[in-house]
Amino acid sequence: MEDTAAVSGAHGAGVEDGAGRAVTGTKALKVMAAVDASEESLQALSWALDNVVRCHPDAALVVVHAQHAIDHFVYPIAAHGIGLAYAPPSAVESMRKEQEENSRRILARALDMCKERQVDATAAVVEGDAKEAICQAVERFQAGLLVLGSRGLGKIKRAFLGSVSDYLSHHACCPVLVVKPTKAQPK
Repeated sequence: MEDTAAVSGAHGAGVEDGAGRAVTGTKALKVMAAVDASEESLQALSWALDNVVRCHPDAALVVVHAQHAIDHFVYPIAAHGIGLAYAPPSAVESMRKEQEENSRRILARALDMCKERQVDATAAVVEGDAKEAICQAVERFQAGLLVLGSRGLGKIKRAFLGSVSDYLSHHACCPVLVVKPTKAQPK
C-alpha cells in the first residue's frame, strides 16, 4: 500500500513538495475498518462507507481481519489428568488452512460491500489476539480513524468476555468510532 505524502501548510497555499511542485491538499484520511464474521462488523463497515468514505472521496480504506494464532498444543479434557498435549503437524496445518479460508471469506464479503459502493479498499489479515493485533495494525498502517462494530454485550458479559471495542477505544493511537448494532424492528 502506498502512502499519500503531502505537505500541508496554512490553507495549503505556497507549500511545495521536495520536487518543487505545489501541494494544495493535506494528507488523505486513512480509515481502517475491522471486520469479523459478525453482522455487526459488516454493519459498521457499511456505516463507514456511507458516512465517512463517501464524505472524504480521497480517503484510503483498509479492511482488516484478525485471526487467532494457531497453538501447537491442545487443551485436553481435564479428566485425563494430562497437562498440555501437542497437536500433530497435520492437525496444525489443517487448522491453519481452515483459518485462512475463513479469513478469505470474511474479507471477500467485506470487499464486495466496498465494490458495490465503488470504493477501492485494501484487505489485510493480522494474526494474534484481536485487541492487540488490530491495535498494532492501526500503527503499522498509520490509520487516522478506526471503525468497528459492537456486539452490544451487557455489562456482565462484557466483564467476563472482554470487549474489543472498549480495549481499542482506550489503546488505539487514533480516534475510534464504534458503530452500535441497530435495534431489531418489531414484527
